[in-house]
Amino acid sequence: MTDKRNPPIALEDRAQDGAKLRSPSAERNRRVIAEQLSTLLPHGASVLEIASGTGEHALTMCRARHDITWQPSDPNPASRASQNAWASDVDGQMLPSLDIDTTQVDWAVRLPQYDVIFCANMIHIAPWEAALGLAVASAELVKTDGMVVLYGPFKEGQDTAQSNLDFDISLKSRDPRWGVRNLSDVKHIFAKAGFNRCDRIVMPKNNQILVFQRS
Repeated sequence: MTDKRNPPIALEDRAQDGAKLRSPSAERNRRVIAEQLSTLLPHGASVLEIASGTGEHALTMCRARHDITWQPSDPNPASRASQNAWASDVDGQMLPSLDIDTTQVDWAVRLPQYDVIFCANMIHIAPWEAALGLAVASAELVKTDGMVVLYGPFKEGQDTAQSNLDFDISLKSRDPRWGVRNLSDVKHIFAKAGFNRCDRIVMPKNNQILVFQRS
């Protein structure tokens, strides 16, 4: 999530069918993520997804949970068009995509509150300011008993998987502002925003789901 005039390019080749984009990485992980999210989301949950990409995670979740409402977003116009195209497959559960860039100070102004904010694979391919902006705004956007759910790779000091260390080097070679984030740093910025409880779910390929809640 960089300057809106130059949004980030996906780190993969995406197939296209009309406006619908297909992500190889989403195809690999969207079902296992949906399995975990389905157990976390309360009945009738309203979900704001940050950096929704192609929209395939939103589509999968709406198909898995017909009771939820999903608000996708992305700073990239082609991604938003893809999300809106996929939305036609789930009969109104996916709302029209929003142009959201969490590096912008006022990005959350005029948005309603949500039960859940979900963000997958964004904070490592964006400046650190994107994670900071997400944490700060979540304090206002998430309902008192709600949660923030992040998915992706993280560094954990000496316990960091070698694949995540290699990925970190690769990301920094593309953009020095990117990189696999330290788990302790991510927990700190959300704790500072009032989310003092962090539950972790180990996922395939050295990824994790982090669930932040107010304690």
